[in-house]
Amino acid sequence: MKSKVVKRSIVIAGHKTSVSLEDAFWDALKELAAKRDLTLSDVVAEIDATRAQGNLSSAIRLFVLDNVRRG
Repeated sequence: MKSKVVKRSIVIAGHKTSVSLEDAFWDALKELAAKRDLTLSDVVAEIDATRAQGNLSSAIRLFVLDNVRRG
């Protein structure tokens, strides 16, 4: 299975930024936001505010992976 990396724009903390994510990660992120009754922008802002290092796209992938592992 191959998932193309797509650059998407999102507004977080009042500024527009872009993230490059595979469709599978983007879809999982949207599902996690819906389960938490938050907007996608809110979840990405939370990830951005709490990441220790690395770029935002990597931090999102790690967030999704962590949530999938926890079930």
